[in-house]
Amino acid sequence: MRFVLIAPSSPSPRSLTILGAALCASAFITPSAEAQAYPTKPVRMIVPYAAGGATDVVIRIVANKLSELLKQQVVIDNRAGAGGLLGMELAATAIPDGYTLLANGSPHVIVPNLYKKVPFDVLRDFAPIMQIGTQPYALTVHPSLGVTTVKELIALAQKQPGKINYASSGNGGAQHLFQAMFVSMANINMVHIPYKGSSQVRSDLLGGQIAISCVGIASIINNHKAGQVRIIGVTSAKRSPELPDVPSIGETVPGYDAQLWIGLFAPRATPLEAINRIQRDVTTLLQQPDVKTAYDKAGTYVVATNPEAFGAYVKSEFAKWAKVVRDVKAQVN
Repeated sequence: MRFVLIAPSSPSPRSLTILGAALCASAFITPSAEAQAYPTKPVRMIVPYAAGGATDVVIRIVANKLSELLKQQVVIDNRAGAGGLLGMELAATAIPDGYTLLANGSPHVIVPNLYKKVPFDVLRDFAPIMQIGTQPYALTVHPSLGVTTVKELIALAQKQPGKINYASSGNGGAQHLFQAMFVSMANINMVHIPYKGSSQVRSDLLGGQIAISCVGIASIINNHKAGQVRIIGVTSAKRSPELPDVPSIGETVPGYDAQLWIGLFAPRATPLEAINRIQRDVTTLLQQPDVKTAYDKAGTYVVATNPEAFGAYVKSEFAKWAKVVRDVKAQVN
């Protein structure tokens, strides 16, 4: 048996011309096609908390509108546990293809500081996309406590060290650390009572079972106006437009400033094309009047940043809350 090698005939000048034109056309078309390829399937957005919380509410406003711009469904995946660590780890280890995102808030930089061992590096393993909102909280007391200002609360706590409790939605959450920072900066001694969610905190605050908590403005402002509770201070450096007559805590405790920020992240090494597309489309939808209205109802201010600015902000917030955790000795293990 013989194997015969047949050499191809030499191409004619005309065929070379056609081939060259085809290659040029291919080179011209391919980049455009690739740029338009993302997304080609639904995008999963991990929220590391239970449905219905402050972060979850705002994220759903954005996700619903983002689906329209991406022409693909954006699926919310609530993965609560360990103060947000479970959902964060799931996002950190996801395939970095742009189809898994993380929507998180201030606990993104708070919770990792609470644990000596965390299965990811919060600054290294996530690519920042953008901040999408900020939400001041309301330092709120039950009328039975008998205080009407932050100054009066501090004075009462100084007279009764270790005898006054404050409640939060759980160890290491924004409610806990916002109040712990206040206690530390005011140099008073109050006892933290952790709950398993913000809804029960609000219910017990209204019922008088607890006397002090720091909750989202939108969740308590109507009760404040009805006289059922008193908002004595807001956590932002400036007063809230919704409560112009209520001082900021910083007016009594200089330098105090704590706000729940909300932002979007992707696993490290996610293509820039995907990150830029998400940032561009979310920035567009945040300018829509109906989104602004929905944010107002959620007690949240619209913020739209780019990846670089958000990355720098996350680093500064990480350092800030690391100090607070050390100062109040809040580490879990």
